[in-house]
Amino acid sequence: MPTAIRHVSESFIKPKYQVEESKQPMYLSPYDLALLSLHYMQKGLLFTKPPLFDVEIFLASLKHSLSITLIHFYPLAGQFVTNSEEDQHSCLIFVDCNKGNGARFIHATLDMTINDVLSPIDVPKVVQSLFDHDRAINLDGHVRPLLSIQVTELVDGIFVGCSMNHVIADGNSFWNFFNAWSEIHRANGKSISISRQPIHQRWFPDGHGPIIKLASAQVVGYEAPELRERIFHFSSDSVAKLKVKANKECGTTTISSFQALSALAWRCMTRARCLPRDLETICKLVIDDRKKLSPPISENYFGNMIYFVSGVNTAGEMLEHDLGWAAMILHRAIVGRNNEAVRPDSTCMEVNLGWGRHWQFVVDMPTSSTGR
Repeated sequence: MPTAIRHVSESFIKPKYQVEESKQPMYLSPYDLALLSLHYMQKGLLFTKPPLFDVEIFLASLKHSLSITLIHFYPLAGQFVTNSEEDQHSCLIFVDCNKGNGARFIHATLDMTINDVLSPIDVPKVVQSLFDHDRAINLDGHVRPLLSIQVTELVDGIFVGCSMNHVIADGNSFWNFFNAWSEIHRANGKSISISRQPIHQRWFPDGHGPIIKLASAQVVGYEAPELRERIFHFSSDSVAKLKVKANKECGTTTISSFQALSALAWRCMTRARCLPRDLETICKLVIDDRKKLSPPISENYFGNMIYFVSGVNTAGEMLEHDLGWAAMILHRAIVGRNNEAVRPDSTCMEVNLGWGRHWQFVVDMPTSSTGR
């Protein structure tokens, strides 16, 4: 029988003290609102259990350092609030940084070894249980904590799983939080300062925000079929060779390692699926718009600044050409995302996302910047 996770304890962590900024509602940007139907971000770190390990001391130090970290990342301790205006057929979703019980902290145990988790070809199903918010969507942030930490004790290891609402932050911001928490934890409570102070003031298109109302909303339940999960590892040497190969094939030096590796995956999946030659294939990449704006936005911006760009071609053309050709398609898509493309010239956008449950809305962006 498959081994099951056992929850030992659960508590909630609030910021060690309240900062003045946390008393104000945090309004969400178009980048944030576009992610309401996606799942929580789930990332974790697996450590070998050190000798003479005292789990109670470890958990206490994690909770203490987390309460200090939340002083800097106070929106993560709140919850979503929706104000509906039935007469205007609209609603406003924002973050109340003081609503709810705070971040959830779970201690769990699992009677498995590190090798049991890492050695199977497919990712074991039990790995999903290492995260608290598995399958939750961001809209659930009205009733679920925006941040949940699950510390799972294995036979010979410790897994620290972090589930964060994606409307609050993107991957860049996620790791800013995680690294800040690590920084404070290593200081053993002797310092509450961090090297990268998060910027919580949201970015809005010129002349718009901070209040963005959703004119209409609909959620349709959808459960994806059970899929096998597998992780592929590429050595730094292999990636470096791919980059050289891609650049040589298209006579340039501008193809990045990521673009070369993405092109390889795109071509391999196209070939493996035996698609009709005239069928259009699309490779979507997530890029960070912080550096695409002029002037650029700080790396410390805590929120969402991600955007999907697409490489498009037919299956036949994809397989007739080489790796460099596919990588150049992706390179051009990324380079084409510049300041002029980022700054919207419309006051209305429609977002239709098909991952998980479905959320469709029209954003009404008032020109007032006062929030009234």
